[in-house]
Amino acid sequence: MKKLAIAVAAAAALTTGVSHAYTMGTFSNGFVVPNVIHNGGTVSTAVGIIHRNAGAVHWTFFNQNSGHVTDGCFVGTANDLTPFVWSNESGVGLANTRGYLVFASVAGSGTTASTCTSTKALSAAADISGHAFEYDLTAKDVSYIPVIDGNLTLREGANPIDQLNHLDLINVAGAASFGQQMYMRYYIDGAAGGNDTRIAVWSTGNHAGSKTVNIYDDKQGVKSVNFVLTNTEQDFVDPESIVGRPSTYLDGFIVWTTNGLYEQGAQTAAGTAAIATTTNQAITATADLYNGSIFSYSVISAPAFGAVQTILNPVFNNDPT
Repeated sequence: MKKLAIAVAAAAALTTGVSHAYTMGTFSNGFVVPNVIHNGGTVSTAVGIIHRNAGAVHWTFFNQNSGHVTDGCFVGTANDLTPFVWSNESGVGLANTRGYLVFASVAGSGTTASTCTSTKALSAAADISGHAFEYDLTAKDVSYIPVIDGNLTLREGANPIDQLNHLDLINVAGAASFGQQMYMRYYIDGAAGGNDTRIAVWSTGNHAGSKTVNIYDDKQGVKSVNFVLTNTEQDFVDPESIVGRPSTYLDGFIVWTTNGLYEQGAQTAAGTAAIATTTNQAITATADLYNGSIFSYSVISAPAFGAVQTILNPVFNNDPT
């Protein structure tokens, strides 16, 4: 109990003074479910969408490298609730395929209800909110999945929201910004089964690569190791696999100072000017560079808990300005 109390106090301290950190539980023009999977049977991801205004909502499933896989649309009335179970909506061939979902509200929602055949422009209104969880019927367990609130920001010249690709979504307001420090929690036992943690990382930029990070234990011990992300925009990392982790480091957190600007394909001069205005970044007309969104949480499974637990990983604004 003493260690648990210390861990809670430390987590609270880490969030003090955070600038441009996460926001949750709001209405916006869309949101992201950063980790989605089903196994074709007993495991799936369930999402609930609350409609503040009447209108259509387009959804897109991207794989872990942000490749477009499939999409769809549904219409809700004002003060409606739409249940969305991924195993029912995915179609064939996607069992055990991990990725993420983007839900985007169609422009024209509100007093005039839009439909799935109406304009495919992104709404500017606070139309929808969402919540999500992953369930396992065999284990009789449910784990909370943090939803990243919007507003969503698309690049200049983006595709219509029913045809989004990996270049289009450049910012989600509810996430943190690149350049900040991520504090990623772990609780493990160094063996198969038992105490296990999976660290989810999602971003709008290409975050793939080996990151030099500091890993801390629960006694303020620290060591520099590499945190390897293998996909471009969505990863699910096992901290027990980190090479060089001291065997006694079983309870603690990993500090990663994220990189700044990311490149996301060619862009016009007008487009880069618009992005520079939005993100306050000095960028050129020859490259679409932007300070995109990043988000992380840890899923901890331990026999002592009796259930899977989700911890939102805090961020700290590392920019002294």
